Amino acid sequence: MRAAIYARVSTEDQAREGYSIPSQLKRLHAYCKAKGWTVAGEFVDEGYSGRTTDRPAYKRMMESKDDWDVLLVLKMDRIHRDSQNFAAMMDNLNAWGKQFNSMQEKFDTTTAMGRFVMDIIQRIAQLESEQIGERVKVGMLQKAKSASGYLGSGVPFGYDIVDGRLILREDEAEIVRFIYRSYLYGRSLSEIADSLNERGIPTKKGKVWKKQTVSNILRNPLYAGYVVWDDIVFSLGHEAVITPERFNVVQGMMEGRRRSPNCAPSHRRLEVVNA
Repeated sequence: MRAAIYARVSTEDQAREGYSIPSQLKRLHAYCKAKGWTVAGEFVDEGYSGRTTDRPAYKRMMESKDDWDVLLVLKMDRIHRDSQNFAAMMDNLNAWGKQFNSMQEKFDTTTAMGRFVMDIIQRIAQLESEQIGERVKVGMLQKAKSASGYLGSGVPFGYDIVDGRLILREDEAEIVRFIYRSYLYGRSLSEIADSLNERGIPTKKGKVWKKQTVSNILRNPLYAGYVVWDDIVFSLGHEAVITPERFNVVQGMMEGRRRSPNCAPSHRRLEVVNA
């Protein structure tokens, strides 16, 4: 078994007994000798925090993964002090068919028990990640109920975001009005996109217009002055580009064009028109 031995010491660890680089390497070499493993390489990060993966020796070790079979450390906090970074490293090692061994915790994925422990740790990390996601959703839902700010990702076409609030951009807002007028006059999504591209008008990200881009604007109640989050319809107090009545007419037209005997309507109408 070829071992990559990794040692790390941060500035705050320098004065702690047993954490010096020579001390770590001495014990790691002795462990490899007892196991009958070959030391494929020494990787040392001195003065680097374990809370980040931005460490030169750590990166070099991972890049040279074809040269070793097991990653050996004295203690788990020598390799990572962040559970998510540790879980990501274990995912990579599994994908590469590599093993991990921490001497002091006796964490050894070369054994069945070690692999079982690793699975438990990864499940705990997954639980932590899912709980964070749930807390974020609860926070967003509360924000929606109190209408205390824009919930979307990215800056929507027609607006800028200043101090968390949507501020109308008149030049882009006029394009939004053109899109709604064109659709009401019977033009297709493709025709509207082609017209904008022919006029040299870019999207918010500077790209060409496509059917889906146009459809997204026509479906978005943001332009009628409302936001929908988890089936809650509310106003942020931002300036609307079109009236709610016009938005609802367009939704009806889109449903009519897409409706078939086997397809139920899929577009939302604003139940709240005045607030």
